Amino acid sequence: MRATGVAAVMGAVLVAGCGGGDPRQDAGEPAHTYDVQVVKASFPVKQTLAESVEMRVRVRNTGSQTIPNIAVTLTDDAASGGFTTRSEQQGLQDPTKQLWIVDQAPRGGDTAYVSTWALGPLPAGRTRSFVWHVTPVVPGAHTVRFRVAAGLNGKARAETKGGDEPGGVFKVDVSRKPPQGHVDLVSGEVTAS
Repeated sequence: MRATGVAAVMGAVLVAGCGGGDPRQDAGEPAHTYDVQVVKASFPVKQTLAESVEMRVRVRNTGSQTIPNIAVTLTDDAASGGFTTRSEQQGLQDPTKQLWIVDQAPRGGDTAYVSTWALGPLPAGRTRSFVWHVTPVVPGAHTVRFRVAAGLNGKARAETKGGDEPGGVFKVDVSRKPPQGHVDLVSGEVTAS
């Protein structure tokens, strides 16, 4: 009799561990709108192939409540990932085309979402900086758009004081000419010319 009771309890534990709870990803995210301001956003307008550059987006919680999970998503004019675009060439297994290689993404900000980084809760009145170190690999004119969110699942929304979605646009021109440099024969250090 006792073995049957233990088996029943173990069976219940296994069922509970197999998705018996709320399956929605946004179950813990509050349905609320949070005031957010983009304090500063920078990305060099003129870039050179193979030269590492930095993109920064600094945001402030201008409201009175802690933002659950401050996030930034990047896109381009075609609504692709901001550091990538979609190739129009037919027959490609993966039409994603890298425009920049991400050398270092915002520390601790990786998410399961494409081109989205999140840096956790942001208390009222505080700021947070998203910093990417990237290297351009495709010459030409490119557009990178960013938008700020208060969570990853759509229930927590970010808004400016004017009621708009916080974000911005970078228009970038990547030169075909790689950066010029030379090697110091004594130190071995590479310097720009």
